[in-house]
Amino acid sequence: MARSIATAFFLLTLGVITGSTSMAPPVFAQGTTTGATGLPVPRFVSLKSDRVNVRLGPSREHDISWTFVQSGLPVEIIQEFENWRRIRDWEGKQGWVFHSLLSGRRTALVTPWERDNRTPLRARSQSDADIVAELEPFVLTAVGECAGGWCRVSGEEFNGWLDQTRLFGVYPDELIED
Repeated sequence: MARSIATAFFLLTLGVITGSTSMAPPVFAQGTTTGATGLPVPRFVSLKSDRVNVRLGPSREHDISWTFVQSGLPVEIIQEFENWRRIRDWEGKQGWVFHSLLSGRRTALVTPWERDNRTPLRARSQSDADIVAELEPFVLTAVGECAGGWCRVSGEEFNGWLDQTRLFGVYPDELIED
């Protein structure tokens, strides 16, 4: 009972703070805070399982809003509450996921906001470097390092450097060490 009241108060407070329960488009935060885990919020993580239920609130008593059906997809943690993480996907949809269904492994989607343009994968982290492949939108990549506006990414049949602004799963100018 006390947990239900605490959860209800949390959600009421959340609604007052955000002003709505609508799904906002993705916004990259200018700064970070520290969440209950001591880790930065917001931050990108990936899905650990092929089946991840996203709920309307931070408990199993809340209805399932939708279900992810592919592991490794990048999502952004935008809030923490006990063992629950409020996440946002590339479309800006938000919901709550139990923490053990998320992984700290960094992944990214190539230009999911575009349908037709390919993204050049370069041999080095320079705009004039040789193109080693062209990646379609929605290609899922593992992220190695990011520096100077470029990220080293890899997949089953590719490895190279992408312009960081062409990825959902890393922040603009975010530094990631391999």
